[in-house]
Amino acid sequence: MNIRKRGSSMTTPIDRQPACRVTFTLFCLLAMLLLAPLTVFAAEPLVKGMADEEVIRLGEQMYRDGLLPNGEPIMSYVANDVPVDGTSFTCVSCHLRSGMGSIEGEVITPPTNGNTLYIARKPFIEGAEFVPYIHNYSVYIPERPAYTDETLATLIATGIDPTGRSVLAAMPRYDIADRNMEIMIAYLKTLSDAPAPGVTEDHIKFATVIVEGTDPVKVESMLIPIQFSIDRKNSLTEASKRNDRVARMAYNMLGTLHAVTFSLEKWMLSGPPETWRAQLEDYYAKGPVYALLGGISETTWEPVHRFCEDHQIPDLFPIVDEPVISDTDWYTQYLSRGLRQEGEAAARYLISMAELIKDRKILQIIRDTRRGRSMAEGFRDVWAEAGHALPTEILLAEGQELNGLQLQRVIAEHKPEVMMYWDDEDTIPSLAGLMGLKAAPGIVIASGTWLGDALWSIPEELRKSLYLTYPYRLPQEEVRFDLQAKKVLSGKNVKEYDPIILRQSFITQEVLGKALMMMRQEYYRDFLLDTIGMFEDLYLPLYERLSFGPGQRYASKGCYIVQLSKGEKPQLEKRSEWLIH
Repeated sequence: MNIRKRGSSMTTPIDRQPACRVTFTLFCLLAMLLLAPLTVFAAEPLVKGMADEEVIRLGEQMYRDGLLPNGEPIMSYVANDVPVDGTSFTCVSCHLRSGMGSIEGEVITPPTNGNTLYIARKPFIEGAEFVPYIHNYSVYIPERPAYTDETLATLIATGIDPTGRSVLAAMPRYDIADRNMEIMIAYLKTLSDAPAPGVTEDHIKFATVIVEGTDPVKVESMLIPIQFSIDRKNSLTEASKRNDRVARMAYNMLGTLHAVTFSLEKWMLSGPPETWRAQLEDYYAKGPVYALLGGISETTWEPVHRFCEDHQIPDLFPIVDEPVISDTDWYTQYLSRGLRQEGEAAARYLISMAELIKDRKILQIIRDTRRGRSMAEGFRDVWAEAGHALPTEILLAEGQELNGLQLQRVIAEHKPEVMMYWDDEDTIPSLAGLMGLKAAPGIVIASGTWLGDALWSIPEELRKSLYLTYPYRLPQEEVRFDLQAKKVLSGKNVKEYDPIILRQSFITQEVLGKALMMMRQEYYRDFLLDTIGMFEDLYLPLYERLSFGPGQRYASKGCYIVQLSKGEKPQLEKRSEWLIH
């Protein structure tokens, strides 16, 4: 290096350059320094010669559907050498959509996502050694070293893990060629590999969607239980900061979740449904959330449902009468199939009496409203699936009257032995007018929820032939759950709120809390839904039973057929078991 000494005429080459050239040279050096990391650390493709999107698509096809990239089934082998079509033993069926593994009874399937596979497994989860529910999970999974691409390929192809242990007693081995194996392994590395939107180390952000024009009492009834749960959780977090004893107790219950706060945003939708998507996109762009909780609409939920599917946002139990019915969608979990579930239950009840009503005429009278059409459609679909001819149907326009005399004429014309009457409490007087008629149908089925409180005033002479669909636990049996549901009111007057919606929203916060506790501090969105799918049946307010399973999207699957008992203070009496769809 040439250095000019003090008092010397010697200069370095840079000293002899014009100032502008010196500046330009420094700029180039700085640019090289800044750009160098981009060149050195540029993200390599998941698989050489393939776009990452294509790798993920094909890997997902192999993982979820058991199909090779060419569309043919993966050949798998159980008991080491018994060939079985891989579509019957897909990865997702045990390791679940998130790749975070499953628990069924005492059988624990370990995670298969890259973040977990490529680190050594210990008989504890670091940071949660003293949290009982996490410790009890981890001790059942044997230790192993971190996987490499090579040892992972060996496991998938031969059933031998990095310690030399065989897993073939529980897991098939798969015949996958090298290039396809590379795609599969690359895909596993993308499973549950990044924090979910709306989640930071110490905070989880939620939102709920409220459609403008919804009855304010219903809105408040939906909000209270969810906000109560969030406020209670945040109070525990604050108390843990101030009191070491509380912090230890909270940690032993929740692990690091005890230090995480929650927040709930209210996304209000206005205008016609076709404008909701843009409003939802705007809310989400301003601040992504981890999941939607509840939500309420007295019209459609379709735009919200589609938004959640497209952005892969869980939506737990919106309060809606007409859920989106789908066997393939994933992200919106509903409490039930809504109004149509009552129609489906009526069909199943009659199907169970097949010999009794064989070849008998069936009539559906349908009020031409959203509610009436949904119930009738549910009946029609299930009835047709069982191989029966479609019933005769009469559609009543909104506001069109069908008094007792008119109904008698309808009965005289069609002579039905069984009649469904999907309408509100105004049906009671006209139905009462049929009593004593020779041609009166022996079985009349109506909606217990649509009749509302008016069902308690059904005349005694009508009770013998009038059957009601009832998708909830019977009122006299629900009393023991009252205290549990009302605790969210914190001294508020329960009569000021909608009792059904209060209980539905109570279920939402209970399911969320239970799921977050089970998630082992891994707050991935798909894992939230996977975890809910692993729940055992829950017995909570309102519904007789909430049952879950991988990929299931309707928690309450049943409905009773009931009748009103005799006397001045009647009760509902079951005429069927909990009819499952």
